[in-house]
Amino acid sequence: MILTKEQQAILDGEKGETLAKVMKTLVMYGDAFEAEKLVPITSKYNHLVTSFGLKVMAPVYDLMQQLLDAGVSSEQKFSVDPRPLDKNVPANFLQNLVFNKFMYTKQGFYEDQLEKLGLMDKNAFTCTCYMDEVSNKPKKGDVLSWAESSAVVYANSVLGARCNRNSGIIDIMGSIVGYVPYFGLLTDEGRKATWVVKVETTKKPEAQLLGSAIGMKVMEDVPYVVGLDKWIGNELNDAACSYLKDFGAATASNGAVGLYHIDNLTPEAVELGKDLIAEGAKEYIIDDAELERVKNNYPVIWKNPDAKPKLCFVGCPHLSLEQLKEWTVKLEKALLENGKKKVTIPTVFTAAPGVLEVFAKTEYAERLKATGVITSYICPLMYMNNPLCKKMPVITSSNKLRTYTSARYYTDAEILTAITGGKQK
Repeated sequence: MILTKEQQAILDGEKGETLAKVMKTLVMYGDAFEAEKLVPITSKYNHLVTSFGLKVMAPVYDLMQQLLDAGVSSEQKFSVDPRPLDKNVPANFLQNLVFNKFMYTKQGFYEDQLEKLGLMDKNAFTCTCYMDEVSNKPKKGDVLSWAESSAVVYANSVLGARCNRNSGIIDIMGSIVGYVPYFGLLTDEGRKATWVVKVETTKKPEAQLLGSAIGMKVMEDVPYVVGLDKWIGNELNDAACSYLKDFGAATASNGAVGLYHIDNLTPEAVELGKDLIAEGAKEYIIDDAELERVKNNYPVIWKNPDAKPKLCFVGCPHLSLEQLKEWTVKLEKALLENGKKKVTIPTVFTAAPGVLEVFAKTEYAERLKATGVITSYICPLMYMNNPLCKKMPVITSSNKLRTYTSARYYTDAEILTAITGGKQK
């Protein structure tokens, strides 16, 4: 790897032993992917994936403390993934005991470290940092050092920023020295599509299901999706961005997609069109039958497959303001039709603290509360990591949560029916 004089000086220890170690780590990371150089990070803020104070993560806290003791802080302020705990989310005595005495015992300590290192503010905990209410939205062409997979794929695809699927800790190290290795999705060649996905459904495909199908097919490759604009339009408005948020999270978790292009919609596809498609690209056709096949092949890992759900999570990744409003209207209508006043299954809608703050000032907040739904800033995945919660029959419309936990996937429409006491088809 070719380093600039400034980069070499940091590596040689001219700015201290701690920064030299950070730079060495980034150089080794770059060498592993045959990066030719390091390039400057250009975004205003960073985003960290590690937000949870698990007792077993002592090496992380030791590393953070070494940085703080050496007087090192992030070159950028940063947001971070969601908190793992919220007393408003249903949990029994034993579950809470495990959460607070055996799992997230270092949460307060770790959050204090994050604040000292450069946390944007005490409420900057969300996987959707790019929401306007959070204020960490990169510009097209910005080079990032992020690691959260759903945020990386959104930034690359919907915003046109440039970021590899980094690992946790690498994200903060890049931010500390201000550089990341130049390879993969940072390069023009690495952003070309090696798959053409043709959407030929007879109705608007479920975002989480379509993303799942594509992710499992292309894995870490870049897909160019044709035909989706027919269903979500050719403007990146609130509705389209919410759809792509959920779609992208599924491609990233059910596969390892870090970038996708949507014909006539996403920035690079609008600018370059089919010139983004690499020579010899493979083809994948998705119709109604293919989506049904994918959904029917999801494993059900509940001990009793016919158990009645005890909890429902909606919002992984976190919901947008518009999604919270839309769900409120849909819930009211479905409850009225089914002769119910409140949801029949304990239900938690999750969103960024900033989004929930704005939502609370709208007329929809009291209306949603009246349905019995709980709103929270929690990370559902971190909740489900509790062994006692893992045993519960939990349902979700998130393919990411389904993939990483024992939660069972249902489409938005199926979730709506289930939690409002409707009849399942």
